[in-house]
Amino acid sequence: APTLRHVALRHTPLGAMAVHTEARLRELGITLPAPGTPKANYNIVCWESPSVLYVSGHLPIRTDGTMITGVVGPGALTLEQGQEAARWCGLNLIATIQDQLGGDLDRVEKIVKLFGIVSSTLDFKEQHLVMNGASDVMMEVFGERGYHARSAIGTSTLPLDIAVEVEAVVKVKPAATPA
Repeated sequence: APTLRHVALRHTPLGAMAVHTEARLRELGITLPAPGTPKANYNIVCWESPSVLYVSGHLPIRTDGTMITGVVGPGALTLEQGQEAARWCGLNLIATIQDQLGGDLDRVEKIVKLFGIVSSTLDFKEQHLVMNGASDVMMEVFGERGYHARSAIGTSTLPLDIAVEVEAVVKVKPAATPA
């Protein structure tokens, strides 16, 4: 998988950008999981202001419904397994964003920020590298619009024994108004 340094982007002149994010997903061979649902006593997975989505923390749920669980660090999940978990969190975020935007990922103007929490052993100090899994998929799918600010922290446990949880702030274009 590409890393932060190796994601190839196509540059187009301002104003000439024709974005087809769903086509990009197909080109990458990515099948999104079903949009997530709340796993506790809250009912908003994604809140939309006129121009910003605030997306609740998403779990590493694969398309078959299984979750990546455990802690990352020596004697547990490897860095690469943690990155895979973070990637699945990113894919689940994209699925929720797509659902919130009525299927139109071209409305995503910018992935503003990702915040990741990594369930890790006390001696694991590479939470920032685990989060590359989520960051890389955002940049693969959204190109320049996928570059973002980011924070990553470690914790001793996460709900449902998941390995990683990621939330997002996304700037969006207004929905097209019918003519």
